[in-house]
Amino acid sequence: MRLQGKVAIVTGAGRGMGRAFVLRLAAEGARVAALDLDSKSVEETIAATGNAGAHLALACDVSSSAAVRQAFREARERLGGLHVVVNNAGIGRAANDGSAEMYEAMARRNAEIAAGETPKTHVDQLIHMQDEGWRGVLGVNLDGTFFGCREGVRIMAEDGHGGSIINISSTSAQSGEGPLHYVASKAAVIGLTRALSRELASRGIRVNAVAPGPTDTPIMKGIPEEWIKSMERAVPLGRLAQPEEVAAAVAFLASDESSYVTGSVLVVNGGSYFF
Repeated sequence: MRLQGKVAIVTGAGRGMGRAFVLRLAAEGARVAALDLDSKSVEETIAATGNAGAHLALACDVSSSAAVRQAFREARERLGGLHVVVNNAGIGRAANDGSAEMYEAMARRNAEIAAGETPKTHVDQLIHMQDEGWRGVLGVNLDGTFFGCREGVRIMAEDGHGGSIINISSTSAQSGEGPLHYVASKAAVIGLTRALSRELASRGIRVNAVAPGPTDTPIMKGIPEEWIKSMERAVPLGRLAQPEEVAAAVAFLASDESSYVTGSVLVVNGGSYFF
């Protein structure tokens, strides 16, 4: 019960890693506000805690600063404070982002290689990506993280106490592997984390990032099976991570056991890449 008496907010909490984070923080004693664009999914997350009355489910579009402000303020009022923020909401695709063309080209190139041919197909995303596709992913992954950090810090500063902010990045920030807007957003999250850790140290607010490797979550459903298998083969531990394994890292950074840890990237990737 390392988080007894603490209040936490988790974004993107309707499924996958976000749901695992909520369940772990609640099990550690925190009261948790679970935020997601899909209100039904976060209600299911809160129900899964086994103590729904102690927690809160809120619909929130993290790409909207006004929506983030409203949800964070409501969570603070209804749960009695705010001590931990986990900025987890993230997407890997958006409309007109060139993903479909990229995956189709990847399949053709792999077929050429399998046939023993010199591959002639270029696996492009950039030339197919429209502005709305770029902004769609950056708006959730980077803007949403910034909005969550800003509102969380405003509340912690008003309440006059420190806290812990945990931003979810990705091993792709180090490897460069993945859709280009996703990789760019996750690399930017690390830069934001490091800058804020310096700025907020005097307030006693710690800011860290967690960088998961390939993890068995619903976001993987949009990736071709062949790519997933290649990712598994590249992991020294030989498998995808489970959301609960990433949640253990988040719980550590949320707790006072990490009281001297700030500006760090805690890597949970089975040994794939080293930061």
